[in-house]
Amino acid sequence: LYFSAQEGILMFYHIKDLQYEIKVCVDISQPISSLIFTPDYTSLLLVTDQGTVYSYKPAHSGEAVKLLDTSSSCFLAADFLTPENNYCVSVTISGEVQVWSLEDGTFLSKLNLGTEVHVT
Repeated sequence: LYFSAQEGILMFYHIKDLQYEIKVCVDISQPISSLIFTPDYTSLLLVTDQGTVYSYKPAHSGEAVKLLDTSSSCFLAADFLTPENNYCVSVTISGEVQVWSLEDGTFLSKLNLGTEVHVT
């Protein structure tokens, strides 16, 4: 079980039978608003309240890679693009959809929907 603490720390909670172990995975020093796994569970997107998106690969442990920093816009959500999971998509409240490379965080494309977006 992966979860985040209020301070922006990603933690792993390993439960086996009646025993458990908590491991600190990474500290991004920003409150994490959501965690999104790829369908094959090889990568995890960490989305912050401040509009920053990080990629974290549990099998490689180590640092989270900053992919996107939209602090100047009203960032709303992000998710992986499947099937290869090499890209992520983000959306702002104003309706701008952006595509990013998970390899190095390169901005690839954007589309303006022309309408305000809400998450339900």
